[in-house]
Amino acid sequence: MPVVPLLVAAAAAGAVLLLFIGFAGNTAVDPVQARLTQLGTMQARNLEELELQQPFIERTLRPLAGRLSGSVSRVTSASFAERTQKRLALAGNPGDLRVADWLGIKAVSAIVFGVVFFLIFFVLEKSVGMGIALGAVGIGIGYIAPEFWLGRRVRKRQHLILLQIPDALDLLTISVRAGLGFDAALGKVVEKLQGPLTEEFRRALAEVRVGKARREALRDIIPRTEVVPLTNFIGAIIQAEQLGVSISKVLQVQSEQLRIERRQRAEEMAAKAPIKMLFPLVGCIFPSLFIVILGPAVILIVQNLGTK
Repeated sequence: MPVVPLLVAAAAAGAVLLLFIGFAGNTAVDPVQARLTQLGTMQARNLEELELQQPFIERTLRPLAGRLSGSVSRVTSASFAERTQKRLALAGNPGDLRVADWLGIKAVSAIVFGVVFFLIFFVLEKSVGMGIALGAVGIGIGYIAPEFWLGRRVRKRQHLILLQIPDALDLLTISVRAGLGFDAALGKVVEKLQGPLTEEFRRALAEVRVGKARREALRDIIPRTEVVPLTNFIGAIIQAEQLGVSISKVLQVQSEQLRIERRQRAEEMAAKAPIKMLFPLVGCIFPSLFIVILGPAVILIVQNLGTK
């Protein structure tokens, strides 16, 4: 097999992998920490040095994505932009991405996939028409591929929130019953725990400190998470505040309910385990057992039939 096509395919695959690693690894930075880091380092003396201090992705890929996003946004609808904004919020706004940035990423991914597919099939098949056709297919795949990554990130974040809710609510209940107010107890949860749920609580507390009503700050968490147990908990807290019910009792009831739901989810997963184990058993283990058990008998039968 020729070596040149394999090298071209390997280089193209490596370029695509580096592109996705660069965008996926661009995590959000705490603005306070970024400011302290900036003050602790030597200040840039001119605009050129300031630009060179930026990461490689900020200096190259992000401006390119910004230019391409303008072209893509002209052909997208307002509903698509709203849906994208909602999905980015559900994913925790990775890398502080805006809708325009996300459209630029999709455009860059489409171009990269299109070029890679064209080069691979042009080199392998030696056909320009086939390369162009499959390059168009690569453009479609590249445009859709970032959505799969974003959807996986949304599901992972929601799963982490679901797992963290019982522990956060237990700590919140203990803090309130110990005499702390709800805001102080929520601050204690933010201080002691780490995760996407505590990030949402930290944002809600920051909004309350700048003058936003507590019920509104808590209600805004719901569209950013869309986790049913958290939605029920926030609804119960808001209703208790409106009706004047003791928050301590509401937290105790909600905590017990969430523990029951967590036990039920564990029992459900345990009940599904035998069915999920059936497929690897049938597809991988049983054929090996049949080969080991019946293999010698088949060999003897073939040998006996061959001697007659």
